Amino acid sequence: MLETAGETGGTAATTSAADGRQRILDEAARLFVDQGYAATTLRQIATAAGIKAGSVYYHYASKDELFDAVLAQGIDVMEAAFADAADETADLDARTTVRHHVRAHLASLFEHGPYTAAHVTAFHTAPPDVRAAAIERRDAYEALWSALLHDLVVEGALRSDLHVGTTRLLLFGAMNSTVEWFDPAGRNTLDDLAEAITEQFWSGAAA
Repeated sequence: MLETAGETGGTAATTSAADGRQRILDEAARLFVDQGYAATTLRQIATAAGIKAGSVYYHYASKDELFDAVLAQGIDVMEAAFADAADETADLDARTTVRHHVRAHLASLFEHGPYTAAHVTAFHTAPPDVRAAAIERRDAYEALWSALLHDLVVEGALRSDLHVGTTRLLLFGAMNSTVEWFDPAGRNTLDDLAEAITEQFWSGAAA
């Protein structure tokens, strides 16, 4: 079916609106990571996105809503990476399975910009009520890791006395802290980093 001039214009307007919304989201994510939640204003986000300050409200009702959208996109990336790693390791040994998942988490942090990093650097700068809106989805992602570690304990690959919750927190600490110091453009690659973290984890947790 041929589009009428009106239909074409509507499609273009929709595309333009979507592009504008994504541009706002991209700049907001970058500023939240660089400056923290409190120091970032909607005016700064609008300026970075190349629009008038009032235009932000066409897409987002508040800074809280914008921050929540950034965090939601970050979780989407991490959940997708975890699912891909699970598919890739269905028939692999336990240590390789852990390394693939560690590599996938690191890729989320370093290959998808500030959306995932916002969970590490900016999340705790937001007020409690703003953080609360994202807790459920963050918990769901962390539960995927807890289930993975629990299954490896049951299979006998990890120590039977392993405290899964504490172990997950320690592993997350090792992975997430890398956003503060690791340079993916440096001599070591994300594969090297994933192997180093996995080796440290495995040397203490393996059965």
